[in-house]
Amino acid sequence: MLNKKEQRLRRARQTRVRIALQRVARLTVFRSNQHIYASVISDDGAKVVASVSTAEKALRAQLGNGGNTAAASAVGRLIAEKARAAGIERVAFDRAGFAYHGRVKALAEAAREAGLQF
Repeated sequence: MLNKKEQRLRRARQTRVRIALQRVARLTVFRSNQHIYASVISDDGAKVVASVSTAEKALRAQLGNGGNTAAASAVGRLIAEKARAAGIERVAFDRAGFAYHGRVKALAEAAREAGLQF
């Protein structure tokens, strides 16, 4: 019997296999109770092109609480800006096995509004 984390990682592996076939950069998300992290990884999976998290000093001072949907939206906007500055317009959204709900959904919608296509 798999525990909760193992089940999430199993779902994440299945998604990453499908994303690898698309040959497009991927926007990956990790959430903990206190923070949310987002990074754009190159299409070959070898390099992190951009990353943002609520654990960064600048965002922590600005937001206060990094574990809510407002913080996730701020991270989504920032990761989209950094990715577009690096020349990436299209990404595949890798939710890392997390449900598309709450903070993960807020981050994705904010990234879309800021110009990332997925």
